Amino acid sequence: MENYYISLPEGYREAKVVDAKKGSTSALFTIFSFVLSALAAVPILLNCDFSAISLGFEDKQTLIAYIVMFIGMIAYIVLHELTHGMAYKALTHQKLTYGFTLTVAFCGVPDIYTSRKTALIALAAPFITFSVILIPVVIWLHSVSMVFYLAFGIIFVIHFGGCVGDLYMMYLLLFKYRDPRTLMNDTGPKQTIYIPE
Repeated sequence: MENYYISLPEGYREAKVVDAKKGSTSALFTIFSFVLSALAAVPILLNCDFSAISLGFEDKQTLIAYIVMFIGMIAYIVLHELTHGMAYKALTHQKLTYGFTLTVAFCGVPDIYTSRKTALIALAAPFITFSVILIPVVIWLHSVSMVFYLAFGIIFVIHFGGCVGDLYMMYLLLFKYRDPRTLMNDTGPKQTIYIPE
């Protein structure tokens, strides 16, 4: 099967639309994002020695950690979408669309229909990449600097919770739409799944 198609092949029907800009979908994603964030935060907070951290701005190391955390959170959002884009670009070589709304940052390939395999790789790319990077960094920082451990732990929490839409689409493609002929059109905030009739 091809990695993508320029037009929807004959014999396909629309099976599922997930629009992150739609009110009900956005609300559900927000709720589940908080749940995932809480799950990620629990082990980080339980292993944090707060007595070793000065939370005020008077401590130079803490101030630097706050700045790094703030820049890291913004950089993560951009890098997350660029990672989607790199995966899509490598597999399709097609034009990408990037954007931000009040509720979602996105990357898509709106002019094509990607294969299930291509969609899964692009969806999973940021989750796997940044989990592989951030988990060892957070573990290492635990023995180096508690304030930086907490700062990067918070970035990891944002990463984990921020992948809610990707994880939901991966769940659909892995468990509900398992036919390898399944296709997906990804405009960025909206994914439409097509299955053969």
